Amino acid sequence: MENFIVSARKYRPDTFHSVVGQASITSTLKNAIKNRQLAHAYLFCGPRGVGKTTCARIFAKTINCQNLTADVEPCNTCESCQAFNTNRSYNIHELDAASNNSVEDIRTLTDQVRIPPQIGKYSIYIIDEVHMLSQAAFNAFLKTLEEPPKHALFILATTEKHKIIPTILSRCQIFDFNRIKIGDIAGHLGYVAKSESVEVESEALNVIAQKADGAMRDALSIFDQIVSFSGKNITYKNVIANLNVLDYDFYFRLIDLFLKNDVPGSLMLFSEVLDHGFDGHHFITGLSSHFRDLLVCKDPITVQLLEVGGEIKEKYKQQAAACEQEFLFEALKVSNECDLQYKISQNKRLLVELALIKMAQLTLKKKIADETDEEQLEPIFDQVQASSAPAAPKAAPQVQQKAPETSSEDTSAVKLTTKKVIRRKGSGFTPSIKDALSGKFAEEKVEENAIEKMKYYSGEQLAEPFTKEAFAEKWAEYMERLADRPSLKATLSRTPEIIDSCKLKLQIDSNIMDSEISKIKPDLVSWLRKELRNTNIELFTEIVVMENSSGRPYSETEKLTEMMKKNPHVNLLKQTFNLDFSDH
Repeated sequence: MENFIVSARKYRPDTFHSVVGQASITSTLKNAIKNRQLAHAYLFCGPRGVGKTTCARIFAKTINCQNLTADVEPCNTCESCQAFNTNRSYNIHELDAASNNSVEDIRTLTDQVRIPPQIGKYSIYIIDEVHMLSQAAFNAFLKTLEEPPKHALFILATTEKHKIIPTILSRCQIFDFNRIKIGDIAGHLGYVAKSESVEVESEALNVIAQKADGAMRDALSIFDQIVSFSGKNITYKNVIANLNVLDYDFYFRLIDLFLKNDVPGSLMLFSEVLDHGFDGHHFITGLSSHFRDLLVCKDPITVQLLEVGGEIKEKYKQQAAACEQEFLFEALKVSNECDLQYKISQNKRLLVELALIKMAQLTLKKKIADETDEEQLEPIFDQVQASSAPAAPKAAPQVQQKAPETSSEDTSAVKLTTKKVIRRKGSGFTPSIKDALSGKFAEEKVEENAIEKMKYYSGEQLAEPFTKEAFAEKWAEYMERLADRPSLKATLSRTPEIIDSCKLKLQIDSNIMDSEISKIKPDLVSWLRKELRNTNIELFTEIVVMENSSGRPYSETEKLTEMMKKNPHVNLLKQTFNLDFSDH
C-alpha cells in the first residue's frame, strides 16, 4: 500500500506564485526581498488555513536562496533550498508557541539566536501561534525582538492578533491575511481534482468552497473526504449528502410556495427538512442567506456579489425576477427576527413555523389590498355618477328596498362585497383551520374592515346620535391607550360635558394642561368621530380658576371646610372618630 499524503500537504505551495488568494501580501514580500529592505520582525495575522505559515516558510526559503529567479522566486536547486525542502536546514527554525510558552523556552531561543547561520545570510525563526506565549515569556522576548543580531529574522504567526501585547506589535511589520474567496478556492480545487484525475461537478466545488469558510486547508481536507466517499466521480448530490448541507432546491421550492401563499405547503416542506436531520436554526439562517442572494440578483450591479456556480446563478436570477423587492425586504426582516429569537425560544419549531406563515402571507396582503381597492372604488364612483344625473324622486327608495333581491348586472359588484361582510358579521361563523392557514380568513377580515370604514375615509358626513353612556365608554377606552403617559391620563380623567349633542366641553385647571391636551386633540377627536360614527364631534377646553379672592394659600381649617362642602361624609368621619383638624 503506497503512502497516502493528504492534499493539504501534497499541494502545499512552495513558491509565492502558487499561493492562492493573497496576492497583495506575496507581492509586498517579494518587493522587500528584491529591494533588500528586510525588517527584523514580521507578524502574519489572519484566520486559520489562509496561508500564514506557508507564506512564512516560502519567505524564509526565498531570503536564503542563493540563485533567485527573475521574478524573485526560490530556485529549489541550491543547497539552501534543497536543505529546506528535505527538512534538514539549520538556518530556518520553526517553533510552536503553544508548547514552548514559558520563560525558559524563550531564554533558550535567545541563546540560540546568537549563533550565526551555516549557509546563507540569515537565521530565520518562525514562531507559530505566538499569542499562546505567557505574559512573562512576552516580556523576556521583547529585548531580543527589538535589537536582534544582524543575521536573525523573526516571523510570528497568529490567529488572534488581539491577544498579543502592544509592545510586541509595535516592533513588527504586520500583514493581515484575508479569507480566501470562494471562486479562488473552487479554482484551486479544480486544479487538484484534475491533477488527481477526479471528475467533479462545478456546483460540487462551490459547495465545498462555501463549507470551507475561506480556509484553503479546510477545503482540501473536505475534498479528500468527498473523494473517499464517492471515488473518482464527485457530484453535487454526493457532496451535500456527505457534508449534511441543505440543498438549494429546498429554498427555491419554499420561495415558490411563498409566492403562491401556500402556508400548508410551506409547513410541510419545513417538516421535510427536519426529517432529513437538519436543525431549524440552520434552516432559517440558510433562508436568510437565500433572500439576500435574491436581493443582490435584483440589480445587475450587485449580481457579482452572488458566489455560486453558473447554473445555480441562473435559477437565482429567474426567481428574483418573479419576486418583488418589497416582498424580499419584508421576508428578510421576518427571517432575521426569527434567527435572533431562536436561541431564547422555548418552542423553536413553532417559532420557525410562525415565521413561515408570516412570509407566506406577505404577498397575500398586497393582493387583498389591491383587490379591495378595485372592489370598493367601483361602487363609490358609480354612486357619484348616479347622484350627478337627474333621477325620479321615487326611484332611489325602490332600488334600495329591493337591493338585497336584485340580480341586475349594475349592482353585482356591490352584492359581491356585501355578501362577504354579511358572512363575517354572522354570529355563528367560525373560520376553519385550513381557511385560516390559507389566508381566506385574513382576506375576508380585510374586506370587512375596508367596507366598514369606507364612509369615514371617503369624506361622507356621518351624524349618528350617541348616548352619554356610549361616549363615556369610548372616552375610557381612549384613556387606556395613555397608560404610558400617567399625567395626561390624569388630566383626561374628567369626563367632558356634552353640549348640543356633539360638542364636548372639558374643564381643566391650568394652561399647562391645555397645552398637553392640544398635542393629542387631533388624534382624540378623530378617534371619537370614527368610534361614535359622528363627524360633527368637536372638543374644546375651558380653564376653571379656583375661587380664592385673598390670593393666599388655604389653611388647614379652610381645606377641611371645602372638603366637607364637596363630600358630607368627611364631616361624618370627623364626628365618628372625634378628629381634630384645627390649626396649631
